[in-house]
Amino acid sequence: MSFTEDLVEQVALGTLQELGWRYEDPLSIAPDGPNKRRVSNGDVVLGGLLEDAARRLNPDIPDEALQNALRQVQISETPSLIEENRRIHRLLVDGIDVEYRRPDGSIKGDKVRLIDFANPANNDFMVTNQFTVVEGGYNRRPDVVAFVNGLPLVVIELKNAASENATTTDAFHQLQTYKSQIPSLFRTNAALITSDGLLARIGSLSAGEDRFMPWRTVTGAQDDFTPEGPKEMDTLLRGGCSPNGSCSWCATSQCSVTKATAFLRSLAVITSFTARAKHWQAPLTRLAWMVTERSV
Repeated sequence: MSFTEDLVEQVALGTLQELGWRYEDPLSIAPDGPNKRRVSNGDVVLGGLLEDAARRLNPDIPDEALQNALRQVQISETPSLIEENRRIHRLLVDGIDVEYRRPDGSIKGDKVRLIDFANPANNDFMVTNQFTVVEGGYNRRPDVVAFVNGLPLVVIELKNAASENATTTDAFHQLQTYKSQIPSLFRTNAALITSDGLLARIGSLSAGEDRFMPWRTVTGAQDDFTPEGPKEMDTLLRGGCSPNGSCSWCATSQCSVTKATAFLRSLAVITSFTARAKHWQAPLTRLAWMVTERSV
């Protein structure tokens, strides 16, 4: 079989499914598909999945308050993509403040959680490919988009390593084009990944190419280190995007956090963390967990 971009895509999807992500066909979930997840190709948040998660994670919050919380995530409040991403980042990490009236007439303040960091199994992990987004006259199809509770948190752009003119640099520039032309897809973004099937890099929405770094370990164990080369994409996906399994580093530190929790918390802090990081030689799951714990 020839080494093509489509093959790289299928390998990435296969790895993510093996890790526990549910795959849904882009044609099936399209606005005119049999299992449509959105009304139009301009919708980037999968509203049904998001609302289901909101109800599941916040069973005591009245429907009106839930709907108000969802609107805060689905409707933009600022024209700046970076500022909007930061605003939503805070809502996902801290929860969304709501108020509602109790049966006795008193007003109660509460928070709506859209991601369950404490119990990752309560979240819905879905991935699709060639996800069509139409915005501002542009029609674009990012290679792979991963959703948590209907929110597009990870966008992966892939190239063909067999082509001299297709590199991770080209994938990075393609992501920058998408950010400019279909910015709505990136309002909730937590991580961007580029790969040619061999080399792979991960970075945040605001990171320059020099801040896109390799992921060097799956487990975080002392002897688990992937050098530069053909195993980088597999290591990045298995070490950075696994919603299942336990974190061996945390286990050795008598910590009960799971890899799924570490993954979610990695997404929660990756935006601010990558702006300061110079090297990602240590597992981001470990570093992100420590940063999050210290900020709580």
